[in-house]
Amino acid sequence: MTALPALTLTRDHLARVPAQADADGARPVPLPDEAFYDGVAADILGALPEGAPLWVFAIGSLLWNPRFEVGETRPALVKGWRRAFCLGPTLWRRGNPAAPGRMLSLDRGGECWGVALEMASPDRHAALVALLKTEPPTPPTWVRAETEAGPVDAIAFTADTAYALYSPEPHEDELADILARASGSVGTMAEYVLYTVEELHKAGVYDPYLWRLQEKLAERLAEAGD
Repeated sequence: MTALPALTLTRDHLARVPAQADADGARPVPLPDEAFYDGVAADILGALPEGAPLWVFAIGSLLWNPRFEVGETRPALVKGWRRAFCLGPTLWRRGNPAAPGRMLSLDRGGECWGVALEMASPDRHAALVALLKTEPPTPPTWVRAETEAGPVDAIAFTADTAYALYSPEPHEDELADILARASGSVGTMAEYVLYTVEELHKAGVYDPYLWRLQEKLAERLAEAGD
């Protein structure tokens, strides 16, 4: 396996982000009722052939916090979608009024390397409902994930341009400024980026976009500590 470029952003940088908010701001949008999640989960599982695995394409926090039991994992490439911090600004979880955050999703266009995770939870319906409740309240998209062992159909959490929180991602320099400051009740955006690139690095996956972004964050946080 070809060696990946080293990471510039480190855990030492994280302590330089301003203190986190003590509590969440308002949830960005109201949650749907239970029937919505049950229906979406049933539709996803009903689309699978008998005995087929359910794959989830992970690009961000699902890499280091999958929120379901994981079986096989495979580095994977999905075409037609790209990583983008295209949801926000948000004061919830990793943002506050003085330093709002942005959420990572898949926006249309380009391609994206991530990791396909096989859901190994005994009760896939319950696990899927629980997972859906941690993501924006729009149904995931079926994508074709190319892996070394062959393609798999996977669900992916993609950005819906009609979603109230959708907004095009800022320019990389502006985005880095935003992410270097943002913090909330569960942590910082710098932490989110670091954990994501660390897991991609472990999986042997290189994303030039995220590597540039983590380098810009490291530069800004180093300057903040001077």
